[in-house]
Amino acid sequence: MHEPTREAFRPRIVPVGDTAILVELGETIDPGINAAVLALDRRIRAMAIDGVVELVPTYRSLLVHYDPDRVDGRVLLARLAAIEVDPDEPAPAGRLWTVPVTYGGEFGIDLEAVARRHGLSVDDVVRLHTAPTYQVYMVGFVPGFTYLGGLDPRLHTPRLEDPRPRTPAGSVSIGGIQAGIASVEIPSGWHLLGRTPVRTFDPERTPPLLLEPGDRVRFVPIDRATFAELDRRAANHDPLIAPEDE
Repeated sequence: MHEPTREAFRPRIVPVGDTAILVELGETIDPGINAAVLALDRRIRAMAIDGVVELVPTYRSLLVHYDPDRVDGRVLLARLAAIEVDPDEPAPAGRLWTVPVTYGGEFGIDLEAVARRHGLSVDDVVRLHTAPTYQVYMVGFVPGFTYLGGLDPRLHTPRLEDPRPRTPAGSVSIGGIQAGIASVEIPSGWHLLGRTPVRTFDPERTPPLLLEPGDRVRFVPIDRATFAELDRRAANHDPLIAPEDE
């Protein structure tokens, strides 16, 4: 991926109805642009602007929700436009999580096809998938779905031409240049490599969401027996994993 220029960080600010403002910092999936989005998110949180009720970072933009009874949208827009985003600002290291995955079989029905497509063995695909430390670019689409950057280029795979109407919660998949962890059952055109017993979203747990933008993720293979035991624990709202100290 190319390194974005400073020009890429000149925000485009767009009102979204009368309760939100979208700040766009680029047009592509790019680690530099995403880092700038997270830097802007930290900057606005530190400002503690009265009336700003929620910030939602994405790959390339930040959605700012506000209460129009507490802050005038035009005033807020002007304040956001005045914020400078330094592309060289050092980013704090996000929390590091190790996520267990059972690969292949009924849990990873596309693993063999992905291997054939790239002229690799199944073991090679698992090795390449578990080698990186991924960056959580964004969480969205449905609560807890985790979009990850850092997929090995040898595994970049176009999405399915005919998406499946249902894929299981916990699916660990790849699509294009991205990796992902599904939080709930969803339709998807991504390729299913395995499944994790970890619930990235559990509304009965505090906090309900485990992973946040800026966090880092590693995958580790587990066997079916280990999956079954961890899955039983997760069904009782055990998060199973915690951030690691490096």
